[in-house]
Amino acid sequence: MSAAIDNLPPLREVIARHELAARKSLGQNFLLDLNLTRKIARAAMPWMGPAVVEIGPGPGGLTRALLLEGAPRVIAIERDERCLAALSELAAAAEGRLKLHPGDAMETDIAELTPPPWQIVANLPYNIATPLILGWLKRVECFTRITVLVQKEVAERLAAAPGSKSYGRLSVAAQWRCRARMLFDIGPKAFVPPPKVTSTLVELEPREKPLAEADPAKLEKITAAAFNQRRKMLRAALKPLWPDSDAKLTLAGIDPTRRAETLSIEEFCALARLL
Repeated sequence: MSAAIDNLPPLREVIARHELAARKSLGQNFLLDLNLTRKIARAAMPWMGPAVVEIGPGPGGLTRALLLEGAPRVIAIERDERCLAALSELAAAAEGRLKLHPGDAMETDIAELTPPPWQIVANLPYNIATPLILGWLKRVECFTRITVLVQKEVAERLAAAPGSKSYGRLSVAAQWRCRARMLFDIGPKAFVPPPKVTSTLVELEPREKPLAEADPAKLEKITAAAFNQRRKMLRAALKPLWPDSDAKLTLAGIDPTRRAETLSIEEFCALARLL
């Protein structure tokens, strides 16, 4: 089965034959080096659940790697109709292990494609990476693992610890429900066309239960208020939520003069429980 995939034409030839010039409007930066795509696939192992879901496969570089590294079944969601012919050739070589879904990942319910649990592995388009991840975090109990290549700045925000300049709303949302880990960087020259920034492979592994008890909507409301004015003391940043913010913070055991980036996720949860 791998032999049929190995015998496919090189990706650069596929791109030229199908005239697949990357489109900036779709956030496309193709990763063609099979050594790198196989490194990503191996980092995502072991394979868990009925299928691996890939977002934005483009000409199929990472898709090939997932299949070559033994992913039992890959579901590839691609909105660019130009890429579907190239991906169909790969699907034929994969002999039933690759299912193509034409459509926008932002509007696709994975549950309609395959039952949970899901494993995501993808080189995410920069322009939709954060909203996609935030959407997945809201139903993280349906996932086994999320391994995605994103802009390094986004990876740093996902994995940031309290007290760092990257720590913010995305850090709290991700780490409340997942263990976030940055795996390795890939420089701009590896992509076609080269982006202006470095990319980082990041892993989100769902926790068995959240770090602390909190209602998701209330936690989001607290972190939004706190980080929207991150340079201000919490007593001022949380005034729109609580006119008596000093008393609420004190009740939660938090010094009102602290700033948002110093709070642990557990402390944010304590404030969410007071809403």
